[in-house]
Amino acid sequence: MPTTTDSLSLTGPLDSAALRRAATPLTVTVDAPARARVERARRFFHGLRHGDGTRPVYGATTGFGALVGYAGRPDEADQCDNTLAHLGAGQGPDLPQEICRAALLLRTRSLAQGLSGVSSDVIDRLAAMFATTFSPAVPRYGSVGASGDLIPLAYATQALRGRGHAYLDGRRMAADEALTAAGLRPLALDGRDALALVNGTSVTTAALALARDRVREAHRSLTALTCLLADLLGCDPGFLDDDLLRAYGHPGAVYAGARMRRTLTGLSPSGSRPLQEPYSIRCSPQLLGAAEDALGYVDAVVAADLGGVSDNPLFFPGDDEREGKVVHGGNFFGQPAAFAADLLASVTAQLGNLAERQLDLLTDPARNGGLPPMLATEPGRQHGLQGVQLAATAFVAEIRRNATPAGMQSLPTNLHNQDVVPFGTQAALRSYDMADLLGLLTGSLALGLRQAVHVGARRPTAPRCAALLDALSEAIPPVDPDRPLDRDVRAAARLVAAHESP
Repeated sequence: MPTTTDSLSLTGPLDSAALRRAATPLTVTVDAPARARVERARRFFHGLRHGDGTRPVYGATTGFGALVGYAGRPDEADQCDNTLAHLGAGQGPDLPQEICRAALLLRTRSLAQGLSGVSSDVIDRLAAMFATTFSPAVPRYGSVGASGDLIPLAYATQALRGRGHAYLDGRRMAADEALTAAGLRPLALDGRDALALVNGTSVTTAALALARDRVREAHRSLTALTCLLADLLGCDPGFLDDDLLRAYGHPGAVYAGARMRRTLTGLSPSGSRPLQEPYSIRCSPQLLGAAEDALGYVDAVVAADLGGVSDNPLFFPGDDEREGKVVHGGNFFGQPAAFAADLLASVTAQLGNLAERQLDLLTDPARNGGLPPMLATEPGRQHGLQGVQLAATAFVAEIRRNATPAGMQSLPTNLHNQDVVPFGTQAALRSYDMADLLGLLTGSLALGLRQAVHVGARRPTAPRCAALLDALSEAIPPVDPDRPLDRDVRAAARLVAAHESP
């Protein structure tokens, strides 16, 4: 099995970098104070469950959802099965493994805060999983993100019990075989453990956080590529004037303009451009700045979700562990993530629009300073970026189709127990998919800028822009003659994302 020296503590809040690290083997640790909190809450739960004057505890002594008014199974192992079996109703392709492992890291961190009443063995066994390449096979469809991501997390939990399917080293197999090969033992759970593992929004939050990171990456790339476009065309940088943008009144535009001015330091305008550039250049600091402001809101939601506890009920032991309170509420309700994912989708769509319009401008001889159509070296005999531009149009159409908000499309379900639902899971997974398409659009634009210099555009005069162009030119040959460009688009996207940001 792969080994790693990379280590992560569950003591404090997670960040999205930790979620990305969870995609590969990772040593996860729980410190003594966290373990003490977990064990204290567990003792408090056992007192409620088995002590004198037993109080009802949702999911431990009762049925689930709309059947809460009925008694659960008296045997605790049977109650675990009672929790999970009926949730095996998911459908569709498996979720990406990076989402599944990130979701389980979030779930482990939430449980380790000591408010869920789970056994410390559950947390230890989850932590042990991260040191391997084990990843549950979880179907994409089935969650409404209301009582947490019940169905997808149930599949993940069942796989950790050795039921269903899982991946090991990227290969799909029976979950019990994967556990054995990974050197892991199946989880043994009671009803409280099982419910705590499924009653949170960890899949939603994981997908949202990973999508946000990719959109931020594309935002940085598009900022750099917009500067390179302006330099290649010889634009006057007056549209980035600091006084102009401060008068606009939006902090994101001021920030975006400052970054772009730094990147364009040393730019020498050609003097042959129109007085006012098309909006895809002239209004780029306003557009990129608005995206920055919106992403700030998404950042705040992601940070809150990564640091919070998503479960129901929660257990708050008193100074005397026989006292305290168990609180039944709605901390599994993924509305914040749903709104944030919908906003992220809107940002993604408009950034995609910008990239596609800039590529269209670059391929049009009427607007690109006289470069050949489609940036072809011999138009007609060759076709340059024509296929890439067609594909970019398709990517934008797909993004737009998926940008419809999900977070307000509530449908009542579960005998009207869940009479409002946020659909955060759908919103987050859709944003995750859209972020990949946005990356392809930045790669398409980068490839066009690299080709533009080959067919006659001037060399950038700003050193930072020249450095980016040189990196692209070194990695990607000119399109001369025509060749399939799918790999080049992906390579260009990766290169620009890894290049030092402006």
